[in-house]
Amino acid sequence: MSTNDQQPQQPAPQGPDPVQTLLLVLVVVLVLGGTGYVCVAHPFLTAPIAAVGGVGAALAAAFGVAVALRRR
Repeated sequence: MSTNDQQPQQPAPQGPDPVQTLLLVLVVVLVLGGTGYVCVAHPFLTAPIAAVGGVGAALAAAFGVAVALRRR
């Protein structure tokens, strides 16, 4: 009787999906473009949009750090 002491091989880590990356870039460009248009067309909305953008950026950074630490 022989025992099989081989470790099961883990699949090689893959990079991000190109379609998912393309869609993410497209959404970011559209959101930033729309926000820029609204700020130019309606200057009185610039301060509220900037406030929401600042909070959103902080939340996105915190979420990114949490995801990065969880994958370790």
